Formats: sequence, structure tokens, C-alpha cells
Amino acid sequence: MKYTVLSTLLLSSILLFFCTQKEQVGFNVPVTYHKLDNGLKVILSQDKTAPLVTVAVYYNIGFRIEPRDRTGFAHLFEHMMFQGSANLGKMEFIRLVESNGGILNGSTRFDFTNYFEIVPAHKLETMLWVEADRMRSLAITQENLTNQQGVVINEIKVNVLNQPYGGFPWLDLPQYANENWYNAHNFYGDLKDVEAATLKDVQDFFATYYAPNNAALIIVGDFDPVPALEMVIQYFGDIKSATVPDIPDLSEPQQEKEKRFSKEDKLANKPALAFAYHVPERLTPEYYAMGIIDQILLQGNDSRLYQAIVQEKGYASSIDGGINALLGDMYDYNGPMLWSASLIHDTTVAPDSIIAAIDQQIDVLLAEPIDQKTLDRALIKIRSSFYDNVGAYFGFGRANMLACFALFDDNPELINDIEDQFNKVTPELIQKTAQEYLRPGNRTILTIIPKAGRPQKGGQS
Repeated sequence: MKYTVLSTLLLSSILLFFCTQKEQVGFNVPVTYHKLDNGLKVILSQDKTAPLVTVAVYYNIGFRIEPRDRTGFAHLFEHMMFQGSANLGKMEFIRLVESNGGILNGSTRFDFTNYFEIVPAHKLETMLWVEADRMRSLAITQENLTNQQGVVINEIKVNVLNQPYGGFPWLDLPQYANENWYNAHNFYGDLKDVEAATLKDVQDFFATYYAPNNAALIIVGDFDPVPALEMVIQYFGDIKSATVPDIPDLSEPQQEKEKRFSKEDKLANKPALAFAYHVPERLTPEYYAMGIIDQILLQGNDSRLYQAIVQEKGYASSIDGGINALLGDMYDYNGPMLWSASLIHDTTVAPDSIIAAIDQQIDVLLAEPIDQKTLDRALIKIRSSFYDNVGAYFGFGRANMLACFALFDDNPELINDIEDQFNKVTPELIQKTAQEYLRPGNRTILTIIPKAGRPQKGGQS
């Protein structure tokens, strides 16, 4: 326990140091960017504060563009990547990392699927070898596919179907708020679609999307860039590129009329409410303004919605959300996105009362520009959030941002431009952005109707 407290104090001191340095000389993330002949994007970011390295491989395929008749397929394939390769049998990858004191994981998001390991620095070459081995020669067998279909189906049952508020709001809201199938389908997967995936589906998916020219490799931590790049070339350089199809049209029609939906939840015992607004295009001036609006309205106990909904009205014990809420952050996506929030409330509170309290706070932003004090406070909060992202999870937070800027923008150096872009935002731009994007016609509202403990049709309670 003492070590944990000391570690927390040390981290706070480091963050305070970086904040002070930004005022004096400018905070800068070291970035070295290369592209191999086979198209693999390689991002190196040295950080010698601890003898660790994070190795991450990001593939430019998320659940947005999975096959139309295979919902949940991108997620299913994420599981397949841990089933072995030419030189590593089932579970040997995991045992290799953990036996060397490391941790590993993978995830599927809107626009990428990622895999990472955090290990002692001297194990960098080993991690490069194992990642290259599965990029080159994943063990795609019917046995592995059948096994992982069962795992994913059980995961859906545990995390969504048999949980109160399962899928609320992270899985539900995109389906209700969006019109384009790519943005609006059940990306966790319908059971019938997951069950219908064939061995050829998996083989074709791997050959198409898990190629070096559709990927970024990121190394963050205590290493020397020159020999590290040599090792990357050694292990990844001879992997063949593939013909990657163009990303489909992901655009959303402009929403002009408010949408309202309700959903019964047989396991929930309290009602819940979520709302979502479509946000400005990524990396535009309005996008950065929306990030500041998020800080003013929703982030932290000092936010206006928390103060109104929780502190003043007592409608709920919390209200949570953000841009790309629960599936990432405002930096790690590449397509239409929502600003959303959700809360669980008492049965005595009418949803319209909650919406009225929300509208009251939004109307203040619409009516006139914010004062400089409010803007300065929001900038401090967003700067703190940015530093949290960069320093999160032993270098993985930095790796995540660098990967996304490389995959989506071909420019990982954008990580060093974020603060300057937020500093350009004016009170007038915030008001203009709020007027355009926080109008009722751009909003979707979802309410959860609790049914736990209530008689169901044809049965007894």
C-alpha cells in the first residue's frame, strides 16, 4: 500500500513537472516515423523514465466496416489472433509475455483493432518477433474458429444479454442515432451472424486486412531508435503487402429532427436515459471547440450537467459520457461520431424533467459566448486529460494516440499539435459550434424501461 501511495505521488509530481515545462519550453512527445517498403507504418517514441517498452500493432480495420452479413466479425477475429501462429502454439504467445513479467491485450474499436504488450525493455526483440510471426502466419483452423465462436457467443450473453443495462449506452446509441449501416449496426454481433462465420471468411479477412500496408507498429519506452528500427525491418520487412479495399462511404446524413426511442430491460430495476448529438468532423476547428464544450458541460464534478443533474436536482448519482464515450476518446476514431451522456435515475423522476434540466444548461451556451474564465478552466481540464492520455498505462496511452494519428492521418506528429489547436478556440467559436451541433434536431434520446421483478406477458413475477 505504501508503494502505491508513493507511486501516485511520484506520478503527480511528473505530471506537474510536464505542465510547468509546457509553460516554459513546450511539452513535446518524441516521434520518429518510418514506412517500410511493404507499407508498414513504424512509429518510435523513446521514453527512458522506466525500463519498459510498449509494443503495439494497430490494424486499420474496426467494426464499422465488417461484412454486412457478419456483424461482430471484427471482434471475433480479434479473438482469433491469440490462437497461435507458425512458431507459437495455442496460448504460447500469452505464456511467453506473462512469463517475462509482461502484460498483453487486444481490442476492437470503431476504426481499428489493436494488440499490445508491455514488457521489460530487454524483451523488445522478442515481442517484435512474436507480433511479426502472427502477422505473417496466423493459425487459422476450423478448431480455433469453432472454439472462439463459442467464446464470443458466451461473451455476448454475459456482457449484454444477461446483464442489466447490457449494451447501454455504448452499444445501443450508435444503432439508434445513426442511419448509415456501417455506423449503426450491432457491432458486438448478432448470435446468428457470429455462428455463421466460416473458415473461408476468416482466411479472407486475414489476407485482406491483416497486412503490413494496413497496419501501424508502435514502440514506446526505453529503447534506442536505430537498433529498434533495424529489428523491425528484420522481422517485418519481408511480410508481403496486400490489396486493401477502399473504406466504404461512412458519411451520415444531417439529422434535422430529434429522435426518441425506448427499450425495455427485463433485468434492470431502475430507469435510465441517454442522449447523443452528432459531432463536427474530426480535426476541424469546430471539433476542438466541441472538445471544450464537453469539458464545460460533462467532464468532472464541476461540469454544468453534473452540477445541475446530480448536485442541484438530485435526479441521479452520476452522469457520464463524452465524445466516443466508453469506446475510446475524442482522438482515436476516424468517421462520424457522437457526443453522448447517460445516467440511471429514480423511478420518481420523469425523463422529460431530466431533458429539461439538460436543455437549460445547453441553452446558456447557445445564448451567448462563454467568459474567459470558463474557457481558461476548460482548457486546463482538457490539457490535464491530454496528459493523462499520453501517460496512461505504462506508455500504452501514448502508443494509442500515435497509432491513430499514423493510421488515419499519416502524421503521428499531430500529437504535438493538439494543445495549440485547443488554444486557438475562441468563445465565439464555442457558441457557433453549440448552435450548430447542440440543437434539438441533432439529438437522439434513448430511455430504458426497467422490467426486473415485474410480471412478464404469459408468466408470473
